[in-house]
Amino acid sequence: MTGSVIVLGGGSEIGSALALRLVRGGAREVVLAARRHPAEAERALTAAGARVTCVDFDADDLAAHGPLLGRLVREHAPVATVVVAFGILGDQAKAERDVDHAVAVVHTDYVAQVSVLTVLANLLRAQGSGDVVAFSSVAGVRVRRANYVYGSAKAGLDGFASGLSDALVGSGVRLLVVRPGFVVGRMTEGMSPAPLSSTPDQVADAAAKALRRGGRDVWVPGALRVLFFGLRLLPRWLWRRMPR
Repeated sequence: MTGSVIVLGGGSEIGSALALRLVRGGAREVVLAARRHPAEAERALTAAGARVTCVDFDADDLAAHGPLLGRLVREHAPVATVVVAFGILGDQAKAERDVDHAVAVVHTDYVAQVSVLTVLANLLRAQGSGDVVAFSSVAGVRVRRANYVYGSAKAGLDGFASGLSDALVGSGVRLLVVRPGFVVGRMTEGMSPAPLSSTPDQVADAAAKALRRGGRDVWVPGALRVLFFGLRLLPRWLWRRMPR
């Protein structure tokens, strides 16, 4: 693998795990962009042989996306892969009472993603190559009453990323959409795992494999693709009783 790797949300367990796999595949330069210094990820990537640069990145600051990403693509050219790994789960009960919290979840998980992905698409088109990895979720495939704020943001992201992926065909740029189920990690700490759960390492393994194969979408685990084909057919009165 030639070219640098940029991780937006550098402290993300999945994002840093995927970056580590890309380094093992030959990448030698990684940029970790995060709101807080991702010391653990920096240590792991450095130990694997990568040159690591850490930069400040606030996903919610939309006006800063263009200047920051433009600078990173120039300074670390050529860019091979950008991993868009930021996001928040939010608190569904709070979001139903507090409009500001509901909007904050949607802003980070959808609006900020749209901004970043659009900027990246234009920058990598100009470069003529590069992969982008976006993390959707099965929560957005059919939104459940139990987490509809987060799910609706992921539904929007999934639709946007899928359309952008199609728009990039023939440009030399590829967008991979990753749809994991429940991921057991820091974000879901204290929650009971759902059936067909995965770990950040398993999601990273699946994403890395899809990148190597030239895929444009991947479900983690793969059985969820078949399961949700059937779940789309459930009557609404039954679906609204489904847990998170």
